[in-house]
Amino acid sequence: MFKPSANPPSRFEEMHVEWDEEAPPARLHVYDDDSKSILAKNDSPDLPFTWSLNPYRGCSHACIYCYARPSHEYLGWGAGTDFDTRIVVKRNAAALLTAAFDAPRWEGESILFSGNTDCYQPLEFRLGLTRACLEVCLRYRNPVNVITKSNLIERDVDLLVSLHRAARVHVTLSIPYFDPALARAIEPGAPTPARRLRALRTLSDAGIPVGVNVAPVIPGVNDKEIPAVLKAARDAGATRAGLIMVRLPGPVAPYFEQRIREALPLRAEGVLARIRRARGGRLNDPNFGTRMRGGGEEWAATERLFHVWCDKLGYTPRSNMEGPQPEGASTFRRPTAPPRPGSQLALFRGFPGGS
Repeated sequence: MFKPSANPPSRFEEMHVEWDEEAPPARLHVYDDDSKSILAKNDSPDLPFTWSLNPYRGCSHACIYCYARPSHEYLGWGAGTDFDTRIVVKRNAAALLTAAFDAPRWEGESILFSGNTDCYQPLEFRLGLTRACLEVCLRYRNPVNVITKSNLIERDVDLLVSLHRAARVHVTLSIPYFDPALARAIEPGAPTPARRLRALRTLSDAGIPVGVNVAPVIPGVNDKEIPAVLKAARDAGATRAGLIMVRLPGPVAPYFEQRIREALPLRAEGVLARIRRARGGRLNDPNFGTRMRGGGEEWAATERLFHVWCDKLGYTPRSNMEGPQPEGASTFRRPTAPPRPGSQLALFRGFPGGS
């Protein structure tokens, strides 16, 4: 059961509903998206990828810190509970991806699955949109990176193994917490840390390169859990690790503040104070170059802790996501379509040199 509705006022709406009594429980609503494209181009210097794919808008993992929440305001909804319970699905995602790959300008660059909302959130179990897109990538031998919090990715191990053989795959599991109670308080709709670690092991045993993102780190909440997460993920087969500080853009900040006070009432004030110290007195830093990491002595100590344990455990430290594929390494191939009935190519069948 989702929490009662909690939405900061939208920047784009003049009307805002306030309940006289306690708000009713929020229920899941699913909407169809009529987008004409599926690939989003990234131009942020902080993110080492160019293209991303998101079959869903909104996410029922309901992580209280999610930086993607403001995108729901463009749909006329709120960045709070609406983001968790009003999920927009792109049912024609695979067809749109096929069209993108068939376009002459596409050259086979690596695609990041997720990047905004989780491509393996619970609705994927029923709809299979992510799997359908991966099947397209396999058909065209297009390399893929996947970031997820969900063990549902285990369902697609067979497909990921085939894609890794034909092109290139790298999977990152986001595991910010080791303590299951803490994870449930902050990420109420996501699978437990233990279940994510088992997914890491399943993927690694299948020969798929895997990494872990200790992200986001919320100062005063999960910074002390960094060693435990890194050790458990390394034991499960992860070879690369990333670290990001929590980002609270726009309406995410008041929503986060409300939820953190509910989830951790005795620690909330100290947590908010530490975030402000790491962000120059604010809850968020929107500037490129600094928005993915903190500042000050406390955050510097957190980064040192992360790197010390990465070195100790034998990780290859990296950014939060795989970078673009090296020049000249493209495996992309457009499949050869059979001649259409009645086409001139069909006339040559049965003749020397014909098919």
